[in-house]
Amino acid sequence: MSKKQKSQKAQSAKSSRSTSPSASLGSTATLMPSSLPSASPTGASYSQSFNPDYSNVIKDLKRIGTLAGIFFIVLIVLSFFLQ
Repeated sequence: MSKKQKSQKAQSAKSSRSTSPSASLGSTATLMPSSLPSASPTGASYSQSFNPDYSNVIKDLKRIGTLAGIFFIVLIVLSFFLQ
């Protein structure tokens, strides 16, 4: 199943879910505003102030790449001598 088909299937399932609870509860049942989840303003400010520093990670990845390259070259050189 392709991504497009999956997304269309998910959207149709969401739309059917959103209409079926209100129809099954009847016309007298209504949702109270206090029962609905509200967005907290603290969550939005946290995502804007989050600024990670990846300089140590980048250094480690460069070191790992360099060592892997050296070991790969050593293996190639050894393959010529150990035949």
